[in-house]
Formats: sequence, C-alpha cells, structure tokens
Amino acid sequence: MHKDIATPIRTKDILNKYGFSFKKSLGQNFLIDPNILRNITEYANLTKESGVIEIGPGIGALTEHLARSSGKVVAFEIDQRLMPILKDTLSPYDNVKIVNEDILKADVKKIINEEFSHIDKLMVVANLPYYVTTPIILKLITEALPIQGIVVMLQKEVAERISAKPGTKHYGSLSIAIQYYMTAEVVMIVPKTVFMPQPNVDSAVIRLIKRPKPKVDVVDEKFFFEVTRASFAQRRKTLINNLTSQLLEGKAKKAEIIEVLHSLNIDPTRRGETLSLEEFASLCNALYPIIK
Repeated sequence: MHKDIATPIRTKDILNKYGFSFKKSLGQNFLIDPNILRNITEYANLTKESGVIEIGPGIGALTEHLARSSGKVVAFEIDQRLMPILKDTLSPYDNVKIVNEDILKADVKKIINEEFSHIDKLMVVANLPYYVTTPIILKLITEALPIQGIVVMLQKEVAERISAKPGTKHYGSLSIAIQYYMTAEVVMIVPKTVFMPQPNVDSAVIRLIKRPKPKVDVVDEKFFFEVTRASFAQRRKTLINNLTSQLLEGKAKKAEIIEVLHSLNIDPTRRGETLSLEEFASLCNALYPIIK
C-alpha cells in the first residue's frame, strides 16, 4: 500500500517540491485527512466494476482512494500547474486518467463514451471547488449523462440548500432543480480544519442518487423550472406577487393565475418555500396553457 498523499507532512512536501502556490480564484483547498477521504469513497459504494469522474483532483489526495476502490477514474483538472504533480503522485495507479479541462466547458458525454464504454456503474465523486459548485452539479444532472450518483464535498450551506425540505429556510429553486432528478442527503459534516489552506466555512458531503424517473410529471421541464425560479424571486413576497412580476411581464392575467391557484387549493398569499415539488408540478401544468 502506498503512503497516503493526504497527510499534512506529505502534502507540504509535494507542494514544496514543485513550488506550488494556491490560487484563490480556483478555490483550491486540499484535504489533509485520509480518514475523511476514505469515508467519502465509501459513501460512493464503489467496486472494481465502477467508473468514477472526479472534478478538481488537486494533488491527487482523493483520486488515489478512488483509484484503489474502483475500476477507472477520469479526473478533470483546470489548473495546468497541477499536471506534472498529478503525473508524479498518481504514478502507482494505472487506472487513472487526468483531463486538463474545465468541466463546465468539457464535452462530458463524449469523454464518458470514450473512457467508460465497458463500465456499468458510473459515479461522480469530488471535493468540488466552492466557487463553481452549483453550476457543476446542475450541468451533471441536466445533461442526461449516464451517471448513477454524485458524492461531493461542498460548502455546508449549499449542501443544506440542495437537500432542504419544503417550509425550511434553505428550501428554494436549487433544492427543487436537484430533487426533481435525484434523491439528496447530507451524509457528513466536515470541519474547515482538515483543509490546507483552511476555507472560511465548514463543508459537508452530499450524496445524490439518480431517480429512475423525475420525481413529478410536468408538461414542460423548462417551464417547470421557470415557475419555481419565479416563485422564489423575492423570498419575502407572496406566491401571487412573485408569479405576476416574474412571469407575466405586464400581461393582464393576474386574475387567471389567482383562479388557477384556488383551483389547486393553493392560497395565493403563501410563499414559494411552502410548496412541495408536487404542488409546483400541478401549478406548472395548470399555468402552462395560460402563459405559454
């Protein structure tokens, strides 16, 4: 067994050897606790038949745990300076491929077809750069990729928003966008002390598992997400005020929307955060013929 990368001493040695300095703009915070990395890997339930996509491998601390537990790892790293370091630290593992690309610009579907054609179960496991967490997760779940689940470390507050239930302060259009496609649970809270450099906030690991089909049936997905975003446009506003100001653009249909809400037994003075996914689906389906 090779010596873990993710110890404070080994991490410092690697950084010093290459004269590496952290770029704040890339949200680089490296994990220096092998136990946490082992836990993250275990939450993904990997086997030698599993493939893994990693985003932001850094110096390879999580990558090596994934390589030990799975059949193949493809890691996307945006920072060119880390390529020689990863080549060195991951040299013991022949089942790892590093792609020097921004995941948000990459053709992920094409890479999956090329690299994982023989793999049945594909997971995304990563310690995500905090400044782009939400766009990355939304890209992964909306591009119809053949991914079974996502286990990622992110800011605790974002994890709470993703997994939030209706009627709670964290519940919003992000909770709905993700829970429409996936089940979501926070599986671990991670203190800031296990990172180098330390971030300003605590982190959490969230596990998202793809549903066999979306949680609710809607006539038009794009419109469904428009309605949910509109309902949370200003959290303090009532549902009817948000919907009118966001969706109607001055069209004189407020009375029709009120009528629709009453027909669905939804009080127009409720706030968006009190509606369940099922209520939003009914609302979207009833509003579609009026607004579209």
